[in-house]
Amino acid sequence: MKQFQSWASQSGEPIQLHFPTPDIVKLAEQGLGELVRRLGKMFIEEVLEAEAGQIAGPRSKRSKKRGAYRWGSEQGYCVIDGQKVPIARPRVRSKAHNREIPLGSYELFQRASLLEESVWHKIMHGLSTRTYKEVVQQFSDAYALDKSTVSEHFIEASRKKLEMVMTRSLAQLSICTMMIDGTIFKGCNLVVAIGIDRFGHKIVLGLRQGATENAAVVGELLEELAERGLDFTQPRLYVVDGGKAIRRAILNHAGEAAFVQRCQVHKIRNVCDHLAEGQQHAVRYQLRCAYEMTEAADAKRALLKLHDDLVAANPSAAASLVEGLEETLTVLELRVSPKLRRSIASTNGIESSFSVTERICRQVKRWQGSDHRLRWVASTLLFAESRWNRLQGYNQIEALVSAMKTAHALRLQKQKAALRRQLGAA
Repeated sequence: MKQFQSWASQSGEPIQLHFPTPDIVKLAEQGLGELVRRLGKMFIEEVLEAEAGQIAGPRSKRSKKRGAYRWGSEQGYCVIDGQKVPIARPRVRSKAHNREIPLGSYELFQRASLLEESVWHKIMHGLSTRTYKEVVQQFSDAYALDKSTVSEHFIEASRKKLEMVMTRSLAQLSICTMMIDGTIFKGCNLVVAIGIDRFGHKIVLGLRQGATENAAVVGELLEELAERGLDFTQPRLYVVDGGKAIRRAILNHAGEAAFVQRCQVHKIRNVCDHLAEGQQHAVRYQLRCAYEMTEAADAKRALLKLHDDLVAANPSAAASLVEGLEETLTVLELRVSPKLRRSIASTNGIESSFSVTERICRQVKRWQGSDHRLRWVASTLLFAESRWNRLQGYNQIEALVSAMKTAHALRLQKQKAALRRQLGAA
């Protein structure tokens, strides 16, 4: 295939099609699409013939330098719009080695990756394997569009997507924010990590399947990200839903470089779940007002005042509010701009990808073992990644990075001072 591409890039000879005018009229009456499809098949066959001529020389002309000769033709196929379409394939045989010479153009036009990618893309848009043939088939003689064959192509394509998610290098990415969340998907617990770089692009970093959302599963996921090049010594904001296992795993890997932001939306929801329906609206409003303040000290005072009010009315709600309260204000401590804060103060960014997964996977009627769930989740996450817009307020990310570096340096100074005091006391 590379040899053909090299020859084609250097050849100045055009490829011409000879198509009878009456046939053009007949096909145009059936529709312009039918005409274009027929011309496409003819073009591919002409390209194959041109390469055969380049290898074996022109027809009916003797040449002592000829190193190959034509050996008839046979029925082959090419891939057009995700369909296998039959074409006539010329065959060429080597004189010196007495074996057939494969045509690079033929390999190019029938690449399996084209078919697999086409199937994957259409299924991600909601097409099922059961209706694939009825919707996609445009060539009357196209084949290999039945349910089982399409399913095999999707399995192969989705395995490649899973491998891409699990193995692509992260060394060159400037990830300043990471969102980690777990979800119960079809009876299995999946933990997903999504990164945000300095330009505001969201990237799927990895996923892990486990029995529960525990520290071991999250730790293995973070360890895998480190092996793929993610530097955990760099100051970074970690947005989590409040799970203690996720927080513990993050601190084990990043230590003082971790700035943990508890999801404010989850905090509001958890507090209100303890309240009667008549009390929820007022408390929800007070919590939102506190989180929208510009100073962390003011927000903390407002939240503690609300806590005091809730102690008498509902101690459970008060306890839920005060649990992890400091970490819900991390973005305020770092003085993140209000526009960017709305994007990184909650795990909504990662939960939106879960909603895409749920919508696309709704068409699967029976889940099996092995990597079935992981293949589908990885596919839908990559599909969602290709459609994500840049983060709102992305032009303020550099200010966030600068604030984290300053805060990280202060943390290290305090740590060293505390160590010196301990050594002095000893």
